[in-house]
Amino acid sequence: MPSTNLPLARQTAIVTGASSGIGKACAIALGQAGANVVLDYVGNPTGAEEAAAQIRASGGQAMTVACDVSQEDQVIALFQKAVAAFGTVDILINNAGLQKDSPFVDMSVADWDLVLNVNLKGQFLCAREAIREFIRRGPRPDVSVALGKIICMSSVHEIIPWAGHANYAASKGGVDLLMKSIAQEHGHLKVRVNSIAPGAIKTPINHEAWDSPKAEKHLLQLIPYKRVGLPEDIGKLAVFLCSDDSDYIHGETIFIDGGMTLYPGFEDNG
Repeated sequence: MPSTNLPLARQTAIVTGASSGIGKACAIALGQAGANVVLDYVGNPTGAEEAAAQIRASGGQAMTVACDVSQEDQVIALFQKAVAAFGTVDILINNAGLQKDSPFVDMSVADWDLVLNVNLKGQFLCAREAIREFIRRGPRPDVSVALGKIICMSSVHEIIPWAGHANYAASKGGVDLLMKSIAQEHGHLKVRVNSIAPGAIKTPINHEAWDSPKAEKHLLQLIPYKRVGLPEDIGKLAVFLCSDDSDYIHGETIFIDGGMTLYPGFEDNG
């Protein structure tokens, strides 16, 4: 079984959207936990290579692959490259996502499609290929109790409505039931599927919300724990959910948000 010091030893993980923010932090954390890491990126090879270099510096193995997760042929090729390099895939961090914000009445079909295609269709395509590979490869009980692990990166906005971001919120609401349906269907195979739902995290996608003292003070009004999360917070949780220590956690969304989902507007009795 895996070492307690390297709980993901001898396993291979694909991390989508791994060139910055949460995906980059997850890739580094999984690599430092012993996994071989395949880092998917679109448009930012430098960020992906930086993360891969950090993994290699800590003694791990890593490779980068350009892949648009909304394109079926590219997703299939991503998994083929991972299998060719490392023999199989044990873990998928289904992280790639984006925003294209707009007032609802002004939202174009192109902006709707862009967000849904990456954030939801992309998760479908990657999860499908991951499960196909888990089944093809078969059990490896000396490596992990589970046949394979999938983490779908969601958001607090799978349950919190978000005016001006209808496409993003809809995509994350879809991720919730996509994850649960996959988990329900494949649990008997020991394919373990969960979601991580971050709140406010200091990433490039939302830098305007925290990159000045005034902006951060305003943001903290929504966070009972009174700090903005870091990508590394998500990486630590991802390692736990991919390890055998969490083997009985299945079909769950873990909110990691400093209490943002506690309706902080009511903390002073409403």
